[in-house]
Amino acid sequence: MQLLTPEGTRLEHPDFHWDGSGDDLRGRLRDMWLGRRFDQEATALQRHGELGLWPPQLGQEAAQVGAARALAPADHVFPSYREHTVAMVLGIPMTQILALFRGCDAGHWDMQDRFRTYGIVIGAQVLQAVGYAMGLQLDGLVGADDESRNEAVMAFHGDGASSQGDVNEAYVFAASYQAPVVFFCQNNQWAISEPIALQSRIPLYQRARGFGFPGVQVDGNDVLAVEAVSRWAMDRARRGDGPTFIEAYTYRMGAHTTSDDPTKYRQAAEEEQWRGRDPISRLITHLRSIDEIDDAHLARLEEEADELGASTRASIAGLRDVDMEELFAAVHAEPTVSLASQQRQYTDFQSGFEED
Repeated sequence: MQLLTPEGTRLEHPDFHWDGSGDDLRGRLRDMWLGRRFDQEATALQRHGELGLWPPQLGQEAAQVGAARALAPADHVFPSYREHTVAMVLGIPMTQILALFRGCDAGHWDMQDRFRTYGIVIGAQVLQAVGYAMGLQLDGLVGADDESRNEAVMAFHGDGASSQGDVNEAYVFAASYQAPVVFFCQNNQWAISEPIALQSRIPLYQRARGFGFPGVQVDGNDVLAVEAVSRWAMDRARRGDGPTFIEAYTYRMGAHTTSDDPTKYRQAAEEEQWRGRDPISRLITHLRSIDEIDDAHLARLEEEADELGASTRASIAGLRDVDMEELFAAVHAEPTVSLASQQRQYTDFQSGFEED
């Protein structure tokens, strides 16, 4: 599904529509522009030794902005570890993400009622997302006559995670219980060094049919198409019509993480081909064609990005280590016997390192 070609030509689709204004279009461009700058700054911080690791999102900005803009205020996100721009669009403090990859806080984040901690273990967050979605059903927050009371879950994962057992079990549970969850798969063509051809013999979205729910493949570099499909899928979930699988067909322009060297396993010609499908460039081309932006507007965007870059670099100095007492306190709403026992064991273990 596509609403905006790589050449910036606007298309129509019989089932999926995007009817935003010029201001909305400029807003989507700003989201992607700032998301890319934050990602570039974080990559540079890792290269300077300020972060232990960083998973770049270069090239996937449209998939993330489109998905994030389709969410209602009460919806819930279970991310993997590359949804930096999703977090930014939702207003999540970006210092939390930097702290995680600096090793400061072990994912002890604020605003977890909206955006859960990054799922570092491949695919584990997808089962958790389905469980949470089933909880929404039990709480009567799905399919209510008052639509403002309805909530749903979006679970992000990559093409590689679709081969994990946990993820496929999540599909089974979601289908069986008609859980209000949208599986948003960013198919960036490479599961580290394994191409998508080794992951599946058919397009990933077609797998959904075998589990019993709809699957849609969307141009993941087309922010308008991604938002239209995501909005449709989340509406289905909130109404109680069950899960949907979205395959956002995109490309990871950079490395899998900063410890990876993609030149070892893919060709430069492939990267160059995808560079012509850049999500930011195509939206700029479209906006210019309808006289909605000019060079001055882009210059102002770059100034805002420079400010974001400066504040991102400066924020490193303010990060602090979260101690274990805080982490134990955040595990459950109410303390449990087993958790208290673990905390005592940790305290005894730690005391063995104290000086007399």
